[in-house]
Amino acid sequence: MIRERFLLPGLIAASLLAIIAACFLGSTSLPIDRLLGALFGGADAGDRLVVWQIRLPRALAAYIVGAALGISGAALQGLLRNPLAEPGVLGVSASASLMATFSLYYGIASITPWALPIAAIIGALSATAVITLAALRTQSVVTLILIGVGLSSFAGAAMSLLMNLAPNPFSLSDMINWMLGSVANRSFDEIMLAGPFILAGALILFTTRRGLSALTLGEEAASGIGLDLQRQRILTVVGAGLATGGAVALAGAIGFVGIVAPHIIRPLVGHDPARSLLPSALLSGLILVLADIFIRLVPTNSELKLGVVAALIGAPAFVWIAMQRRAGHE
Repeated sequence: MIRERFLLPGLIAASLLAIIAACFLGSTSLPIDRLLGALFGGADAGDRLVVWQIRLPRALAAYIVGAALGISGAALQGLLRNPLAEPGVLGVSASASLMATFSLYYGIASITPWALPIAAIIGALSATAVITLAALRTQSVVTLILIGVGLSSFAGAAMSLLMNLAPNPFSLSDMINWMLGSVANRSFDEIMLAGPFILAGALILFTTRRGLSALTLGEEAASGIGLDLQRQRILTVVGAGLATGGAVALAGAIGFVGIVAPHIIRPLVGHDPARSLLPSALLSGLILVLADIFIRLVPTNSELKLGVVAALIGAPAFVWIAMQRRAGHE
């Protein structure tokens, strides 16, 4: 209980420190006096531009994307009672990436800066609609997972087709960069566009927290104490779809953080899905901000992509969690 009492304050404090560090660190570090001056006034125009137009939006974008994926992962794991579930498992991330790639392929993204994020959100909501319709027709969570796998496979194949038919190397490069995931050059305008979808999804997921706790007893027991299973599934799927779609619209495809953070948090909150939602969101945001700081500090000829770094960290963790789960069953 003592450990849980300090969990949220500790994560909030660490998150604030990480975001401030993201403004301070970079290819060229700002001294603390210039950073404070840029944040609160008094600095020259160049420092204010670096902090308010480049580093702070980038850090906030990484944090918001991580938080969206973290709370979605924690909710889906509670709903499916499977620690390997994550936002991409329902095909929402892949569908959002497909629509973003589609807008790049046909040049729609060049018409207006809003076109690409709007396309990603449309893709996410389309996949969410399919999953929601499926949730209305079936009681099986396994069926929902299989439908999600099917959507992901189809979206992946369609994206490969678009890249295969790319009209020129520039379009191909844009599509690949989007699929690799990044928060570089993100602005407050892009955050404001994706933010309402992420906030709406997070609020919906937060309202499902008691149902997620009830599901730890099993579906029959949860239904016996008055939980509407169908409503619980729909709300969780819609909430995860909105939050994940907004995250993909903001940063592209970034995987595995929605698995890793809830896995770390669960033992600290007594394996209660309801109490893991908020800490998982905070920890996921913190992880992505730290990963983005790492990317900016690594001396490479071309900047690493956030989605690549997240996968390099998350994929081994995914395998380890899967092996632990199998060992537990054996």
